Amino acid sequence: MGVIKDLLREELDNSLRLRVDYKEELKKYPGGSIVVKDIRGHNYYYLAYRDAKKVRFIYKGKKISKDDIGKLKESKRFRVKYKKLIQKLDRRIKYLKRALHGKED
Repeated sequence: MGVIKDLLREELDNSLRLRVDYKEELKKYPGGSIVVKDIRGHNYYYLAYRDAKKVRFIYKGKKISKDDIGKLKESKRFRVKYKKLIQKLDRRIKYLKRALHGKED
């Protein structure tokens, strides 16, 4: 049993390290998404993001370049990717901790 527990402990350590790396990578990408508000017939662009329980808006201007919109969409895609990876790792870490402590589902 010692070899199996050592292997599980090593896998747990690797998963915890990988989770920290993913969280650091996630911080590199700005949060939020572009929102277009129509005010008196004019379009205004805002960056909307959640701050605790409130939704905040940052004014970006009347026009945004396609390059900026592309960067924000790419950022959102990467954030979703890393959040899913972190969720999978959280489930793996939970499973490994239970296996190391001898608990079964």
